[in-house]
Amino acid sequence: MAAPILRHLTTPFPSFIKLNQTPKIHSFFTLSTHPNSRKFSRGTSISVSAMASATKKVLVPIANGTEPIEAIVPIDILRRAGAEVIVASVENQLQIEVMYGIKIVADALISDCVDTEFDLISLPGGVPGAANLGNCKILESIVKKQAENGKLYAAICAAPAVALGSWGLLKGLKATCYPSYMEELSSHAIAVESRVQKDAKVVTSRGPATSIEYAVALVEELYGKEKANEVSGPLVMRPNHSEEFAFAELNSVNWTLTSKPRILVPIANGSEEMEATIIIDVLRRANAQVVVASLEDKLEIVASRKVKLVADVLLDEAAKQSYDLIVLPGGLGGAETFAKSEKLVDMLKKQRESSKPYGAMCASPALVLEPHGLLKGKKATAFPALCNKLTDPSEAENRVVVDGNLVTSRGPGTTMEFALAIADKFIGHKETLELANVMIF
Repeated sequence: MAAPILRHLTTPFPSFIKLNQTPKIHSFFTLSTHPNSRKFSRGTSISVSAMASATKKVLVPIANGTEPIEAIVPIDILRRAGAEVIVASVENQLQIEVMYGIKIVADALISDCVDTEFDLISLPGGVPGAANLGNCKILESIVKKQAENGKLYAAICAAPAVALGSWGLLKGLKATCYPSYMEELSSHAIAVESRVQKDAKVVTSRGPATSIEYAVALVEELYGKEKANEVSGPLVMRPNHSEEFAFAELNSVNWTLTSKPRILVPIANGSEEMEATIIIDVLRRANAQVVVASLEDKLEIVASRKVKLVADVLLDEAAKQSYDLIVLPGGLGGAETFAKSEKLVDMLKKQRESSKPYGAMCASPALVLEPHGLLKGKKATAFPALCNKLTDPSEAENRVVVDGNLVTSRGPGTTMEFALAIADKFIGHKETLELANVMIF
C-alpha cells in the first residue's frame, strides 16, 4: 500500500504532509488569522423568545442564478424545526434555474407574499442571484417592512452586501458576507470575517459551506437553543470548524480520467434535498458532467422536506448511457424507491462488476447497497441510526469512507466532505483544495 497521506486544507495556501498510518486518511481543515472566524460571533445580542412548538413563518426568495445550497439548506433545516417556509420566486414563473443548472420550483411568486407577515426572511446568495434579489422592488419593500417591525431578517454570501447593504438595512451593524464582497459590505456595515454573524435582528453568513451553520443559527433565533440542538443532532454536523476532519481511504485505486467525469445522481420523491443539491452543486463546480435522473414518472420530484426539484431526465433515458460514477443521496423515502428500482440496482451492479466507482450516503448505503450485495467485502458508513444494518461497520464512525471504487458517507452535515472526496479522486488534490476554499469550507 502506498504511504498514507494526511492532507490539510488551509486558507489561503494548502500544505501536504505524508504520514505512516492505516487506513489512508485524507484530512482537511480551515484556519484563519481572524479571531472571529472559528465561532459564531455576536454583536448586539438577539433575544427572540418563542415556544419551541410555535409555528413560525419564513420567507426564502429565490431568483435565476441563486446559489442552490444557500437556498435549500436553510429551507430544509427550518422545516425540520417546524417552520412554515414559503419559497418565493422573484421571477415571472415558479420554476427557477439557479446556479449550476439546478432547477427548483417555488411555492409562490413574490407578489403573492406582499401582505403576509413573516417571523424571518432569509436571502440566499449566488451570482447573479443576489443581484436579482437586490433589484426586486417588491422584495425590497417586504424586507424593509420586516426591519421596521423589528423582526428577523438574514442573508448569506453576496446577499448581505448586494441586497441588505444596498437597501440600507445594515447601518451600524456587524455583518459578514462572501470574501470578495467584503469591501462592498464595509460601505454599508461593520464588516467582520465570522462564519456566521448575529447583530440585533440580523443574521449574516459567508458562503455555501457555511450554510448549515447559518441555518442552525436561524433556528436558534426563532425557537431557542434547545430546538437548535434538537435539529442539528441528526444532521451529523462538523463538531468544530477549527479542527481537522477527514475522509478515510482503504485499498486505494486511481479514479482519474483524461476527460471530465460523467456522473449520475438519481433522485426520487423523499430524497434528502440538502444531500442531492450539495452533491450536484459541488461536482458541477468540479467540472463534472452531472446527470440528474428522476425515478418518478415525471421530472419534478418532491424531496423529503418538500423542496420541489426538477431532474434533467427520467431514469429510463439516463440508463441508455454509461457513467464514471453513480452516486445516491439519502432520504428515507428516496432510498426506499432506489432499492425497489430494478433498473437502478442493475446499473449499480454493472458499475461494480466493471470496477467503476459508485457511492451512496445517509440511508442509501444501508437500505440500497447492503441488501443488494453491493457492500460485500467493502468497508462503508451510513446514517448513524442505520449503521447496524451494515455487515461490516468497522469503519462506520468515519464521516466519509472510500474503499477502492466505493465511497459512502453519513448525513446532510457530511455531504460537502463526501462531494469533495469524490472531487479529490477525480480531479486531484490541488484542484479540490481550491474548490473547497472557494466554497468557504
